[in-house]
Amino acid sequence: MTYKPGLHILAEFSSEKTEQLSSFQACKALFNGLIANQNLEKVGEVYHDFPNGGFTAVICLTESHLSIHTWPEFKLATFDIFLSNYQKDNTQKVRDIYDAVLHFFEGKEMQKTEIVR
Repeated sequence: MTYKPGLHILAEFSSEKTEQLSSFQACKALFNGLIANQNLEKVGEVYHDFPNGGFTAVICLTESHLSIHTWPEFKLATFDIFLSNYQKDNTQKVRDIYDAVLHFFEGKEMQKTEIVR
């Protein structure tokens, strides 16, 4: 099999949904649903709420990872997702998950970089 690199999206978005930016609970449910719906395999995860609001999360997948960091006081978040195409083309899954996260937060994209790895 010839290796075809996967897609890595790195983005920053703004959101008026400060409640969702303040704690990881709702986002964790979203991520778990997206991972299950896309038939991805989670191998580890860390979620952390900060005392004054905001959270960080990193989910390791057999296919690679996704992560989010939020700053509700600035109505901002950064998000990235990379899925390797080692066994199959996961490009559309990356785009679908990114779109779902943006939709969940009603985010307005400020920066987005797509890298084919």
